[in-house]
Amino acid sequence: MRLRWRGAAVLGLVLIGVPATLRGNSQTENAKGDKTPPGTFFRTSERCVACHNGLKTSSGEDISIGFEWSASIMANSSRDPYWQGSVRRESMDHPESKQAIEDECSICHMPAVRMSDRDAGRHTQVFSRFPLQKFPKGDRAAADGVTCSVCHQIDKSGLGTDATFVGNVVFAKPVQNDVRPEYGPFDIDKGHQTVMHSSTATYLPTRGDQVRDAGLCGSCHTLYTAALGPKGEKVAKFPEQMPFQEWQHSDYATKQTCQDCHMPVVNEAVAITALYGPPREGMHRHVFVGSNFVIEGMLQDHRDELATEAQPDEMDAAMRRTAEFLKTQAAKVTITRVDATPNGLAADVHVENLGGHKLPTAYPSRRAWLHLTVTDSKGRVVFESGALNPDGSIVGNDNDEDPLKFEPHYREITNSQEVEIYEPILKDSEGKVTTGLLHAVGYLKDNRLLPHGFDKATANNDIAVTGGAANDPGFTDSGSSVRYVVSTGNATGPFQVQAELWFQPIGFRWAHNLASYKADEPQRMVRYYEAAARKSAVMLAKAEATR
Repeated sequence: MRLRWRGAAVLGLVLIGVPATLRGNSQTENAKGDKTPPGTFFRTSERCVACHNGLKTSSGEDISIGFEWSASIMANSSRDPYWQGSVRRESMDHPESKQAIEDECSICHMPAVRMSDRDAGRHTQVFSRFPLQKFPKGDRAAADGVTCSVCHQIDKSGLGTDATFVGNVVFAKPVQNDVRPEYGPFDIDKGHQTVMHSSTATYLPTRGDQVRDAGLCGSCHTLYTAALGPKGEKVAKFPEQMPFQEWQHSDYATKQTCQDCHMPVVNEAVAITALYGPPREGMHRHVFVGSNFVIEGMLQDHRDELATEAQPDEMDAAMRRTAEFLKTQAAKVTITRVDATPNGLAADVHVENLGGHKLPTAYPSRRAWLHLTVTDSKGRVVFESGALNPDGSIVGNDNDEDPLKFEPHYREITNSQEVEIYEPILKDSEGKVTTGLLHAVGYLKDNRLLPHGFDKATANNDIAVTGGAANDPGFTDSGSSVRYVVSTGNATGPFQVQAELWFQPIGFRWAHNLASYKADEPQRMVRYYEAAARKSAVMLAKAEATR
């Protein structure tokens, strides 16, 4: 409830002026109030949002950092049911590597826990932190996901380089005893430094320009996974998620950072703290807007089971932001030409990526596809490609029908069982299709839409276009062009052609491949997905033409 932050604010104010020796600033507390050894230097969000809520624009819009963060995927990264189901699946596929998998997968999804465990020489037990149905009793640091004190303690050292990828960031060293810098984008006066240090008993707010650096985001959002053999041996290094490298290879690298899009700036001077905060130009909202509306919906629909802490209105607002972001900033569709043919008509459709990395990007469960319909003068459908079934599968998609097949990249589509899908298809060491991340050694197909300025001829192997799109002259950084040659039979015109680009953050095959794993977390995810299948996709853009 919102009241919990007000209580924390009172706590923070009470601590002001209390001597450090009485505050015990050499130790931190976990969710149960137990002391943890010195060197564990992450605080959970209630210590931060106490002063960083209650923020509004001049028009009265609530831009409270804590409320907006709490409804984000960042805040819910550890309770994400798809992540939990996937970690369990990988552990069952590779039981000899179970502990290594939990250690690796917790780096970015529950980093305060993992980094503390790492520094103490411990393994991280993911599922014992919050057993199914008992999440509210779980570890507070685990429940906080990517909490404030993780991102804001990252040092500038090595950001944007291989050294810090896969969450291998450097955290700030103490400036004195256990007093640690907490980085932000602004210069902080002495009074506010004193207030924050007193209320957190740890942190000294310090200007650190790295919080505006795309390399900070790229540290966790660049993910290489090690394909494992039958005895747990590493057989390949697989570039699983590369949005940062895709951005670097695009025109956006000199125009916009990750933060510019995913943490939109407030276009006026506003206070960033409710406690006598001076107006600041350039405050970025902590909404972390992205594309995963499916998980947002699950956090809302199953909030009791997942112990979702963001209030229903906050989750609703997050889902509206995601939908608006996808519908206005993701892509553009154009029907560039429609010609009559002896048997019907031919339509050229062009799809353009408006973002700064591939569309879709990052976790390979995501896909976008073209849905094209042709209707006659009476409104009857005479041709359709790419329709969405109620269960979340795509009509005509070979991969949804058979887990060992996949739909190729098309330059021309001539029948309704062919569909243009922009997606990554993973391969295992035998060259077979897989959705097992630790089986994956490479891609059989990667025709995800390219950002402007992305030269596929010079892209390195980690971000290469793979499959039919690699040699398609109609597939470039300017977009993808597909020709539809349609037979209209005895129907009469004029014919209406409608092209739509649709998107799913979790494709049918990626969800349903969890069904064979007889464990609580994969089974729960499949149940959630089946319940939400009808709202598992959103239309990004559309165009219409008449012939």
